[in-house]
Amino acid sequence: HFRCTNCLIRLSLVVGGVNVKESSCSFSSSGLTMTQDTLSIDKTLNAIDSLSAAAEEDPCRRTSCGRGRQCVVLPETGRGECVCQERCRPSFVPVCGSDGSFYENHCEVYRTACLEKRRIYVVHAKDCFFKGNACTMSDYNRLKNMLLDLQPRAQGFEEQSQQQRDMDQKRELVDAMFNTWTPTKTISTKEHLDESLMECTMQDLLRYDDYNNDGHLSLHEFYTAFQVVQLTLPEEQRVSVSTVTVGLSAVRNGIVLNFLDLEDINDFGDDGSLYITKVTTIHMGNYSCHAYGYEQLQQTHVLQVNGHPPVILVYPETQAQEPGVSASLHCHAEGIPDPKLTWLKNGVDLQPRSAKQLSLIANGSELLIGSVRYEDTGAYTCIAKNEVGVDEDISSLFVEDSAKKTLANILWREEGLSVGNMFYVFSDEGITVLQPSECEIRRQLKRTDRIEMCPKAEGTSPQRCVWSSAVNVRDKYIYVSQPTLSRLLLVDLQAQKVVQVVATDPFPVKLQYDKSHDQVWVLTWGNMDKTHPTLQVIPQASVGEVHHAIRTTFQRVDDFFIPPTNLIITHVRFAFLFLKNEAAVHKIDLETFHRVKTISLKNYSCVPQTMAYTHLSGYYFIQCQDKHRTRPNQPPQLLVDSVTDAVVGPNLNISGQAFVSPDGRFIVTPETQNSKLKVQTISFQGELQLNLELDTPLAVSDLVFQPSFTESNQHQVVATSGTGTNLLFGDLSSGQIEVLKSVKSPLTLEDWPWGGPNRVVVSSGLFGQYLVTPSTPHCEVSDIKRGNAVVWVGEV
Repeated sequence: HFRCTNCLIRLSLVVGGVNVKESSCSFSSSGLTMTQDTLSIDKTLNAIDSLSAAAEEDPCRRTSCGRGRQCVVLPETGRGECVCQERCRPSFVPVCGSDGSFYENHCEVYRTACLEKRRIYVVHAKDCFFKGNACTMSDYNRLKNMLLDLQPRAQGFEEQSQQQRDMDQKRELVDAMFNTWTPTKTISTKEHLDESLMECTMQDLLRYDDYNNDGHLSLHEFYTAFQVVQLTLPEEQRVSVSTVTVGLSAVRNGIVLNFLDLEDINDFGDDGSLYITKVTTIHMGNYSCHAYGYEQLQQTHVLQVNGHPPVILVYPETQAQEPGVSASLHCHAEGIPDPKLTWLKNGVDLQPRSAKQLSLIANGSELLIGSVRYEDTGAYTCIAKNEVGVDEDISSLFVEDSAKKTLANILWREEGLSVGNMFYVFSDEGITVLQPSECEIRRQLKRTDRIEMCPKAEGTSPQRCVWSSAVNVRDKYIYVSQPTLSRLLLVDLQAQKVVQVVATDPFPVKLQYDKSHDQVWVLTWGNMDKTHPTLQVIPQASVGEVHHAIRTTFQRVDDFFIPPTNLIITHVRFAFLFLKNEAAVHKIDLETFHRVKTISLKNYSCVPQTMAYTHLSGYYFIQCQDKHRTRPNQPPQLLVDSVTDAVVGPNLNISGQAFVSPDGRFIVTPETQNSKLKVQTISFQGELQLNLELDTPLAVSDLVFQPSFTESNQHQVVATSGTGTNLLFGDLSSGQIEVLKSVKSPLTLEDWPWGGPNRVVVSSGLFGQYLVTPSTPHCEVSDIKRGNAVVWVGEV
């Protein structure tokens, strides 16, 4: 620091690769002149280059260790490792730890937690500062409130908001009290104080709120003691919009998630910043922050996810056709924003020659060749591109006279050994395989020599199979439950026969496949009254020769939910359990089978019935049980934030079971009390909006999404009736409704007592044009009875 008169100071700053000129500087004070020689610019830049290279080679440069820890380079390995801090910067900002100890600052709290290898966090209470003091913290807070009440009230705040008026009035009261403040002052109006506060004096203001321990209270410390908000935030800074790309790291200043123990969100404390590592689509949405003690003044951070690279899938990968027939090549891509599709043939841009010969449908998601010729043979590349990245895949077409004689077509058309692109229907008669394009029963799976598919129960005539649930395991096996026999059957799709019986606890009624961990989860009731339910898991469901069920430790399980995977979200970590008559959801680690946490729903008196999930913004939708089934208004859905596992609150006034489209963009809820389909959308900014209300002239039993055949990244919904004979088709882009009438009556609840829909509807995958329900709209197979367990096996 220099103090000078009539001086000229030239400062030069060299930063990174910025070219900077060095020049001498001189300044005088009291007749003294000092001159600094000019530095060699070459030497300066060389030194900077050396420092930059050293920083690049420093393994700790990109390592964030968290609170109370620091990165050091181990000489043995040369790698950066996180260790406990050796010391904290000296500062006296006293805080209390959750262990009841007093610490000089925040850093000492987290350094101690690291050294002792236990969780210690800051608690906003000061009782630990003065243990044993007769004036407790609660008494002290009451004393301050009474001191404020004893001050004369000022007037003149009528034109302000109530919140601002209260704060300004409090500031005036505290200003007046500060102007007359002395620690030896006695409280003359003892008669106004509670008897329990007699031990508290004005001296306690010094004991509790003299933060710098200088024996005096400044006006700022007075404001802090009486929680007077001094901060202001310009209007233009009250909302901050930030845009990131999936996979990168984001930083937010002072967001209120600081003290939550979250795996992908870390608070490094010293700078009040919040770090979100490996941003995904679940992190999009609004975040709020405020300074401690100043909850009234909030800043909102809108986190937008501007991109996820496209993920592409084509179908079929290879096909052979004869000249003159039509050929379709399909391309499905997901990304943020929606990718644009283009096609190449043998590496050259594909230009449609004529509307009849070649056309692109649904914004390029289908390439239709009306009448193939020999020159159409080639490799067709579909390219998906958005602002973030690009992906591509190839679909090959062969045009030849002997197309029927190729190995693939021999297996498919002549010997009937193909197992893909089929519906497997489990009915009274056994297992029926439906080939949808030809609308025919391809085969009936017979029992093997070792395994009787549907043993005849005593006194039952004729023999009838009883099924409840079935799942496709990687197009290799189908697991299907037989509740009355307390077992699962394992169908080998390549061998086209039942190859194993897996014993379970009594009455296995629900199966779900966890693709991320290759597990089949089994819910059993114990008996028809559901008095002894259990939850079992079959590990390594797609590999090995002998499979078995492992019983988990969870008791009183009423139902469970495993979020689905898709092209973007290929791995899930947690399942959710509902226990009987309990207003809570239990979060379970799918790998360890351990309970992670319990999400209480008591504040909403909600006993969960079903769940749904969208990876866009990370919302769970919980349907609450309606204990009073006669009341006109069902309890509303609840929204739960998957980032914090916190209950957001009711989802508007929407009630019923939510269904989420495979890409997470559409949430459709059939409401029985008003015969409407409520359609909500999730924007790429994470905003949940009510988009459509479609009239539904039926009580919905089940609902499925089909890709639109005219627009890419759009869907139509198909809903079945649980009481009538109609099917509903709804276009989510236009809102148009079509009803297919008289499709036969559904099963009665007595004929289907296993929970879930009494008339299922199953679609044929991402590229599916077909649906199956116990009475299918495409074609009717009349001799299949009670076929309410259906599985699609596709080639993609």
